[in-house]
Amino acid sequence: MKEIVVSGIRPTGFLHLGNYFGAMRNYVRMQEQYDCYFFVADWHSLTTHPDTKELQDSVLRVLAENIAAGLDPEKACLYVQSAIPEISELYLYLNMLAYKGELEKTVTFKEKVRQHPENVNAGLLTYPVLQTADIIIHRAKYVPVGKDQEQHLEMARNFAQRFNHRYGELFPEPHAFNFGNELVKVPSLDGTGKMSKSENQLATLYLADTDELIRKKVMKAKTDSGPTEPNSEMPDYIQNIFQLMSLVSEENTLQKFRDDFNAANIRYGDMKKQLAEDMVRFIAPIREKAEAIRADETYLKKVMQQGAEKARASAQETIREARAMMGLNYLG
Repeated sequence: MKEIVVSGIRPTGFLHLGNYFGAMRNYVRMQEQYDCYFFVADWHSLTTHPDTKELQDSVLRVLAENIAAGLDPEKACLYVQSAIPEISELYLYLNMLAYKGELEKTVTFKEKVRQHPENVNAGLLTYPVLQTADIIIHRAKYVPVGKDQEQHLEMARNFAQRFNHRYGELFPEPHAFNFGNELVKVPSLDGTGKMSKSENQLATLYLADTDELIRKKVMKAKTDSGPTEPNSEMPDYIQNIFQLMSLVSEENTLQKFRDDFNAANIRYGDMKKQLAEDMVRFIAPIREKAEAIRADETYLKKVMQQGAEKARASAQETIREARAMMGLNYLG
């Protein structure tokens, strides 16, 4: 039996370079060694995006981009969250084990309240509970998450422990997992943080961006007039450009510009032109493949159906055992 990995992505905004290097690249490696369940979190998106007019298109696009980035539906189970009603049942049971005070202290809840004070709904408050149900419905051992999700994963362990303590051992405690590597945070082009699916769009490189748009964005990246003396300290926004180059450029190209910087004769215009072309070379094949997959709706629906069948079989087994432990199997 392979160990189980679960991860989800919200169908809000467009997937970008940060999603690829921070998560998707690891997913592609994981599918070779683990029993992987990767889902599109459409229920989660309703907490901040209640208008569902564009939801179906977004779900199909996210699936297409994940497959284009290397996920194989024959190796990993790809499904849509709302196709698995057992998740919502487990979410209900776990809500009885979650407390208002601890949910209100969640960092992401506080952030969302600050961003959307007019839409502080119960789903937003209990987001970590649904996230826990997503993970433990398949009794996953590993969850590939970034630093910003570590608190949610700690809560997932707490909820799993509470269920086990009250009703009997059923759920393993899930742990963060990224092949033991440092998590990659891809910086935004303006040096003010990381790339975002929906905010700061001109400073984010999306997997759906055209070649021309990629070039335009990269050329607008924040730089300065360059170091005035050899071996100067590198400002953080210049470090960001070097980090982006390290993701997509040849090592000798990267070394050339490092040497130029240390010799105090770097030309940032040339560096950005090189970075732009390397980004185009990296992103264009993923974009083109995603567009071709998205155009084949029959194939995408087959992928979703196949994934839902496998995910439901796993979820139904978990719910059967949970009900038995809780004494809710009145009909035997």
